[in-house]
Amino acid sequence: MVTPTQIDDARIFAPPPQQRERGELGQEDFLTLMITQFRNQDPFEPMDNGEFLGQLAQFSTVSGIDSLNGSFSGLAGALRDEQALQAANLVGRTVLAETDSGYFDGAAPMGGAVDLGAAATSVQIDITDASGQLVRSIDLGQQAPGTVRFDWDGRNADGDLLDAGHYQISARVVRGSNVESARAFIRANIESVTLGQFGGAMTLNLAGGESLSLSQVYQIT
Repeated sequence: MVTPTQIDDARIFAPPPQQRERGELGQEDFLTLMITQFRNQDPFEPMDNGEFLGQLAQFSTVSGIDSLNGSFSGLAGALRDEQALQAANLVGRTVLAETDSGYFDGAAPMGGAVDLGAAATSVQIDITDASGQLVRSIDLGQQAPGTVRFDWDGRNADGDLLDAGHYQISARVVRGSNVESARAFIRANIESVTLGQFGGAMTLNLAGGESLSLSQVYQIT
């Protein structure tokens, strides 16, 4: 146990007060106190080795945690910088995203793609409005395996131009007598990017007000 006298002795070896933060015990302070404790211990009741090692381990643990926290802070900063760089490169780009909703602006065609793992006798794209009503079906015919692209001019089955808004896209694939659904990707323009808070994933903000996560992006063009 360190007595007041021992603490006074330790102050002789400690750095001047103006060089340390008040109430802060650094590594040099700790070692100084330990040396002073050795010098002033009772020779008939010397400090136990286990107690000495325990104090060293406790200080090493605290010091290690501080160092680890500093390393994590540096890593978090690097990740934020990397995320900001990715965001700057994505704004203004066009992506194919795995979503069933696309935005038609009333003029430019809305398009996307279908991912085929095997050849198909026929591929059909169904487009429905916000009320769930089918407004147009596009027959892409027979297709080989791979990515099959499509475009919709915004017109219904009668040839009338529809209003701007969000429309649902789904894909059906015919293989022999079987009809299956297929993954559909919508082409979209990235207007801005929202960086994730506290290391979270970034959000892609699209034309028309929709948002996507980066994990939904299939291709960047």
